[in-house]
Amino acid sequence: MPNSSIKNEKLYRDLRREGNSKEKAARVANATARSSTTTVGRRGGRSQSYDYWTVGDLKQRAKELGLHGYSRLTKDKLISKLRDH
Repeated sequence: MPNSSIKNEKLYRDLRREGNSKEKAARVANATARSSTTTVGRRGGRSQSYDYWTVGDLKQRAKELGLHGYSRLTKDKLISKLRDH
């Protein structure tokens, strides 16, 4: 059953199959409905890879996203948890 809040269902399903989170897949699918995929790709974020973030910054990001159980994770496991969100 299609979700009325998702503007491009096919792209959403493809992004989910690639392992993107529901939130990110919906955000990208809805952005491409407003403009072309090329424009959306050029407009993407400029943040560094999580590998360059400090553990404190990673924990703050996990808190912002509402994740739980991250306080005792190693940096690599914390990065995985953020990417799998």
